[in-house]
Amino acid sequence: MPKAMPSTDLPPNQWPVWFNGKSINEAIFCQQFLVSHPLVYTDGAFFTVEGRMTDESVLQSQIYDMLQCCASTSVTKKIGNIIDLLKITARVDELVPQDDRIHVANGTLMLDGDFLPYKDQIVRSRFPINYNPQAGPPERWLRFLGEVLYPEDIPTLQEFIGYCLIPSNKGQRMMIIKGNGGEGKSQIGTVVSRLFGINAKDGSVGKVSENRFARADLEHIHLMIDDDMRMEALKQTNYVKSLVTAQGKMDLEKKNKQSYQGWMYARLLAFSNGDLQALYDRSDGFYRRQLILTTREKPADRRDDPDIAQKMCSELEGIFLWAFEGLKRLAANQFRFTESTRAKGNREIVRQDANNLIQFMESEGYIKLWYGQSISSQELYRIYSIWCEENALPALKPRSVSDFLVANQKRYEIEYTNNAVNSAGRRVRGFKGIKAMIKLPMETKDGWQKAWPDDNPFEKS
Repeated sequence: MPKAMPSTDLPPNQWPVWFNGKSINEAIFCQQFLVSHPLVYTDGAFFTVEGRMTDESVLQSQIYDMLQCCASTSVTKKIGNIIDLLKITARVDELVPQDDRIHVANGTLMLDGDFLPYKDQIVRSRFPINYNPQAGPPERWLRFLGEVLYPEDIPTLQEFIGYCLIPSNKGQRMMIIKGNGGEGKSQIGTVVSRLFGINAKDGSVGKVSENRFARADLEHIHLMIDDDMRMEALKQTNYVKSLVTAQGKMDLEKKNKQSYQGWMYARLLAFSNGDLQALYDRSDGFYRRQLILTTREKPADRRDDPDIAQKMCSELEGIFLWAFEGLKRLAANQFRFTESTRAKGNREIVRQDANNLIQFMESEGYIKLWYGQSISSQELYRIYSIWCEENALPALKPRSVSDFLVANQKRYEIEYTNNAVNSAGRRVRGFKGIKAMIKLPMETKDGWQKAWPDDNPFEKS
């Protein structure tokens, strides 16, 4: 019986340790591969000194380069088997995000300013930009920002971009840049996307809010950019809020797969012609997590440069230094963002527009916050309905009114009680510390007079 022909033209003394002349020992191959190609596998991805491997074809090519001398048949299948085995051989339990440093193309920049000019560590992410302390100020970028944003809002943007360079959600904020259109605000997103490379991703705030699988798509990502945020109010806000506030691992889910715990540190940057509103969420928590910048009005005589983004990208090394200065300032301020009076006012306006109860509680002539006084829930809602009608505003449902006041008892120095006395002399639910400033019609056995809004008492909510 003739001997089997070897799968290589190499003489036996040149065979790799993982090849016996006939077959490939895939386990030994993986061990040898990891010596020349350091990588780890965790959280469903391979990581190298260059960061997360987003294209598995690169790994396939590296394996083939080593394998081609000794494999002539079923090469694709062998490569697939080796990759599957590498996921076991190179697996580590955890690769913890490092929020005290930024890995760049030519080394690692520590948050304290020290620079390590080498890449000898497997990392979760690396930015495609060199750290060059000699890079000049990004004059074109700063000039453009001065034309689009108000000067006092530029430090906020600087801190936010710098904040997104580290895998941390300590700032607990997302950013919305709002304008009427045509100002060029979306060019900011184009430049930031180039600065971040694979660490940034285009996405939709609306999709994140309504699709439970969308968060998993942002795993390993530093920044999601919504170039044109949808204007309709979000039906639910819990997914968005969980992204903004996530610290550590969170529950993620992919379609047709078991949910799992994964690191999540994606920040949200949205450009819009309007506000981010919630359909049902009236809590301060949703609105206080928004940094809202408004653009300057576009001058009528300004001529737009279609290549402005490309020109600004030529200053990326300077833009990186500018963003790093913002990050250091933010860290020194315990991750509390610099906010102008205008930015704070923007958030307050959005919050009040979403919840007219805030305006009602601050109105005059309808109710008054008065220690020692009390009002029934039903009477308070009738007064609120009158205020809404006279101000041409839609009235919230009684349950929403009740929930808001109960949640803000300390803010308004009021107290929810089951022992308020209504106009008919009966003890009902209501609030201590509020006095009615308008006289309501007396309740009769036939109900309230029809001149008043329909009866929607809290007691029946």
